[in-house]
Amino acid sequence: MSSASASAESSPPTPSTAASTNPIRAAAEAIAAQEAQIKLGGGLKAIERQHEKNRLTARERIQRLTDPGSRFLELGLWAGYGLYDEVGGAVSAGVVVGVGTVSARRVVIVANDATVKAGAFFPMTCKKVLRAQRVAYDNRLPMIYLVDSAGVFLPMQDEVFPDEDDFGRIFRNNAVLSAKGIPQFAAILGNCVAGGAYLPVLCDTLVMTDGSGLYLAGPALVKAAIGQEVSSEDLGGAKMHAAVSGTVDYREPDDPAALERLRKLVALLPPDPEPVQRRSAVPPPRRPIEELETIIKTGFAQQYDIRDALECLVDGDGFEEFRPEYGRTLVCGFAYLGGMPLGIVASQRLRIKPEGGGPLQFGGVIYADSAEKAARFVMEANQSRVPLLFLQDVNGFEVGREAERGGIIRSGAKLVNAVSNAQVPKLTVILNASFGAGHYALCGRAFDPRFLFALPQARYAVMGAAQASQTMLDVNVAALKRTGKEVSEADLETMRRDLAAKYDRETDIRYAAARLWIDAILDPRDLRETLILALDVATRHRVPVEPAWGVFQV
Repeated sequence: MSSASASAESSPPTPSTAASTNPIRAAAEAIAAQEAQIKLGGGLKAIERQHEKNRLTARERIQRLTDPGSRFLELGLWAGYGLYDEVGGAVSAGVVVGVGTVSARRVVIVANDATVKAGAFFPMTCKKVLRAQRVAYDNRLPMIYLVDSAGVFLPMQDEVFPDEDDFGRIFRNNAVLSAKGIPQFAAILGNCVAGGAYLPVLCDTLVMTDGSGLYLAGPALVKAAIGQEVSSEDLGGAKMHAAVSGTVDYREPDDPAALERLRKLVALLPPDPEPVQRRSAVPPPRRPIEELETIIKTGFAQQYDIRDALECLVDGDGFEEFRPEYGRTLVCGFAYLGGMPLGIVASQRLRIKPEGGGPLQFGGVIYADSAEKAARFVMEANQSRVPLLFLQDVNGFEVGREAERGGIIRSGAKLVNAVSNAQVPKLTVILNASFGAGHYALCGRAFDPRFLFALPQARYAVMGAAQASQTMLDVNVAALKRTGKEVSEADLETMRRDLAAKYDRETDIRYAAARLWIDAILDPRDLRETLILALDVATRHRVPVEPAWGVFQV
């Protein structure tokens, strides 16, 4: 494994001794250190080999392609983390993906990283490219593919080749994006072989550099299959495809020339649309963003007021809270972010005494009244065509006899229905905890948020590690006893320790990021600016659609 390869999830990030005692700041510093290593791709030696071929690395190509001083919002940096250690790792799944600005136009960029297994496609590589295509489709963003890949990683071909979320789906999406009028550009800047050759050819415009190769079967395979001896250039070089096959639209001598060609082509596109309803004057937040990490509490029983956190994020002219005296474990309301209006549904972490009487309500739990209120608010935001932001620090829904008799499932179903059918753009942030059905109801990954981000200390699973490990311990012990086996205290402690370690690892936010359940792990100090960028991208394409909610449980 290269020095830049990400270690397995079982090795948590360790902040330096100089790191902040604040757990969120410490986690942010540790994550930043790991991300710096991940961004080295296959490592310094692999980067040197790429330069010896007179080629730039994926990140160098993106830097040259995008406008100077513009931000590149990278998505899926942690993809593949800890998943492929048995084959030497696949850092960031061997591909760099994100939203950037090229010639003053927002675009989605997909760049194969040839320093990682020659840019070969692992299972998570396919899913990462598919995620990029989904972002482009949902937000009507042009796509640019910087191709430098050896094709499918053959030892895992069975996990890459056949299914609807595998390699072939990328090519299907190429055709669908084109049919929707979403421009796609490709530049072949190295290898482009086998089935992967279809990706650039299915794009609207194709650039290729001298020294690159585009063919369904390389020289060695051609010789083995049909006995024909042919050079790489004669078989599928840039000159051949530009002059003989007619496949390439623009032939360029090297990476810089090809990237400059792409910039000129993108500049021909219509200018980006202006953000809808954006105000010219944007008052700064009432609290500095640096306070966010001190407001949010990471302990299971610790309390904080989510409205204090909102003052670090939204524009300073206030938050118009919806039904503030009812259903108070969810806070809903309207605000502006970067001058753009949005509706907010956020977990409240304070303990609440309901106004109408009844038992104490615990922060982070969704009760029936909270679910009913939030469902109504989501419908109102959708009716007003206002985008939605969900801020999650949720342990789940209320449980117990009284909850079931009070119809908690019915109330939760209303919220799930409203979120599922809301047609306005949705953004989601996991501030701290995101467990079980609470994750679903507050617009988790399965509910089509345009972007889903998380803070570095966040935890994300069907339930908390302590609850999951205890549940599984009880199940395992009961199963052993049914077979007549006695469980000693020593065995019990070993099982408890192993289960706790397993679930602690699986609730780590890097575990989710490795599987693309989130788009990025964000430093809390970057959260406001990232949300402004994401909201700007998400609202650039607005198609009025009549609200449709289906059958509501009432």
